[in-house]
Amino acid sequence: MDYKKSKAPVNTVTRDIMDLCEETGNIYESVAIIGKRANQIAVEIKSDLSKKLQEFASYNDSLEEVFENREQIEISRYYEKLPKPTLLATQEFIEGNVYWRDPAKSTDDIEDKD
Repeated sequence: MDYKKSKAPVNTVTRDIMDLCEETGNIYESVAIIGKRANQIAVEIKSDLSKKLQEFASYNDSLEEVFENREQIEISRYYEKLPKPTLLATQEFIEGNVYWRDPAKSTDDIEDKD
C-alpha cells in the first residue's frame, strides 16, 4: 500500500456508522477489521521510517554528544504529517481495498456443500 499517496484525511472525520457496517453487517466486525489493518499499516510505516533513519545513524560511544542531522529531522517531520494508520485503514475499508474473511463463516459454507 502506498500510504504516501492515500486520499485519507489528516484530521479526524466523523463517519456514518451505517456506512461502516454495510459490508460486514456488524459494526464491531468492521471496527475489528479496521483495527487489524491499522496495526499492519503502523508496522509498515515504522519499518520504513527506521530504514530511512538508519542511514543517518552515527555509532559513537559518547553519551554526552548527540548529533542531530537536518535530514533526520525533515524525514521525521514528514512522517509525523502523514495521516494516522487508523485513518488510512478506515479510508481503505470504505473504498473496499481491504481483503478480509471470517474463518467461522467460510468453514460453515464448506460443510454445507458436502
